[in-house]
Amino acid sequence: MGKGKPLELVIGKKFKLEVWEAVLQKMAVGEVAEFTVHKDLVLQYPFVAKTLRDVDLPPEKRMVHHCSMNIQAGGIGYDDLNQLIKYPEDLIFIMELVRIEQPENYEKEVWQMDEEERMKRIPELKEKGNEEYKKKNYGLASDLYAQAIGILEQFMLKEKPNDTEWLEFNNQKNVILLNYAQCKLILEDYYAVIQHCSTVLKHDPDNVKALFRRAKGFVGAWDPQAARDDFNRVMELDTSLASVVKRELEVLDEMIRNKNVQDMQKLKNLFI
Repeated sequence: MGKGKPLELVIGKKFKLEVWEAVLQKMAVGEVAEFTVHKDLVLQYPFVAKTLRDVDLPPEKRMVHHCSMNIQAGGIGYDDLNQLIKYPEDLIFIMELVRIEQPENYEKEVWQMDEEERMKRIPELKEKGNEEYKKKNYGLASDLYAQAIGILEQFMLKEKPNDTEWLEFNNQKNVILLNYAQCKLILEDYYAVIQHCSTVLKHDPDNVKALFRRAKGFVGAWDPQAARDDFNRVMELDTSLASVVKRELEVLDEMIRNKNVQDMQKLKNLFI
């Protein structure tokens, strides 16, 4: 499932909304039908809907929860679904059965996989992301990295923060998060770069790649002092990058001079 794609449902795999399986099995290919379902049969709908809505969200827009108390306090990130959790009601579904595929011809979506399958999928997604990056398909590469990050975040939710297993997943996530941030940097999504590099630096404050990419993000978002601080820290941590960083600082200084000239010109125009 994704933007513009139909939902793919594997029959007999204990999908949380069993009623969907039941109604689809009564339909013919190409048929469109409307079903009204009693509220007791769709109590899991808000959580299923959240999962499906979150599939294509980039990491910076996902809302994750570590316990039921968080859900009670802040909901699951969607007002309409939060309302359904508090006040369940009968739901109407309009469905179209687009096609039926036999098991041997079907490729699972990530959300349909078991834990072992999802674990194997992480390096596959990372490698595919690397391949698309080399082809300069930065948008597609970032989507693939985001999927891998999403799987890792789901595994992390099952572990206690900062325990051994959680840290192992987090280390894997940070590596892919830096790849994702690099794609976002090229795509000029500077605030996403700053956010994700800061996430990495929270757990690894001397990560040179994160500092350098965040510095570039600060330049793009025009926070020159923050950029300068990160660039200087990179030189402190890795002297072999001194010449590269100095060039970046020279570019930044030139940008500041140009910005000052532009600002002065704007002030002059106010009094003409």
